[in-house]
Amino acid sequence: MKTKVEPLLKYSLNSRKVAEATEQCLKERGVKKRDIAELVLFLQKDYIPGLTLEEVYGHMERVLAKREVQNAILTGIQLDVLAEQGKLMQPLQDIIYNDEPLYGCDEILALSIVNVYGSIGFTNYGYIDKKKQGVLSMLNDKNDGKIHTFLDDIVGAIAAATSSKIAHGYQAELEKKQLTESEDANNI
Repeated sequence: MKTKVEPLLKYSLNSRKVAEATEQCLKERGVKKRDIAELVLFLQKDYIPGLTLEEVYGHMERVLAKREVQNAILTGIQLDVLAEQGKLMQPLQDIIYNDEPLYGCDEILALSIVNVYGSIGFTNYGYIDKKKQGVLSMLNDKNDGKIHTFLDDIVGAIAAATSSKIAHGYQAELEKKQLTESEDANNI
C-alpha cells in the first residue's frame, strides 16, 4: 500500500535578495561600482566621445541586473572565499589559491557574463584582462592575503559586457541619426 507523500514547498527565488547579495558580495571583496565604471570608461574613451560616468552607471546597472551575471558573481566570489579559508578539496584548493595559469575555469565563468552581450565583449574582455587596469591591478595583487582568482576575471567581464552594451547602443543611435538626416535631405 502506498502512503501519501506531502508535496514539497515550491522553490521560489527572490530576485531582489539575489541582487542585494550580489552587490553586498562585491562590496565585501573591495569592489565598488565606480571601480567597474572607470574600467568601462577606459575601454570606451577612444570610441564614444563625451561618455560620462553617469551614462556608464545606467548601462552597468542593467548588466548587473541580469540573473546570469549575478549567478556568476556569487559563484566566483564563493569559490574565492572558500579557497581563502582552505575549504576546497585538493588539488582544486591549491589551483584556485595559487591562481594556476592553466586552470581557465575562472575565465570561462567570466565569459558567461561577456557572452550575454556579443562578440565585441570578448575582445574588450581580453584587452582589459591583459591590461589589469584600475581595480583589476588590486585584485591581482597576491600579497594582501585575499584570493581573487575568479573575481578579477568577473569584474573585467562586467566592464567588458557594459562596454559592449554601450557600443551596440551607440551604433544604433548613429544609424538612427543618419537615417533621420537622410530622410530630411530627401524631403527638401
